[in-house]
Amino acid sequence: MSDYKLFYMTCKNKVEANKIAYHLVKKDLVACANIIPSVKSYFKWNKKKVNIIKESILIGKTMKKNMNKIIVHSKKISSYECPCIVFVDINNGNKDFLSWIKNSTK
Repeated sequence: MSDYKLFYMTCKNKVEANKIAYHLVKKDLVACANIIPSVKSYFKWNKKKVNIIKESILIGKTMKKNMNKIIVHSKKISSYECPCIVFVDINNGNKDFLSWIKNSTK
């Protein structure tokens, strides 16, 4: 398991994504955040009908040690009952960039 993580979250809209991104960067929990402002999502909630909605995607680069804090802070801001907050290992990459992630987070 890598110490470097890619953080992925879906948000109700770009306003909410911007608010969460700003908060996480300001608190040094992610080194940087990217927002994909408009995606179409298909899902079933509570095994009911298929929902189709527009969402924004928030992606951040962080360290393993920050995962729980990111979940707690993001859930406080998110308007979703059960927000999608997941992490993926970063196993390889530009070593200078990875060092920057490490030095830019708590």
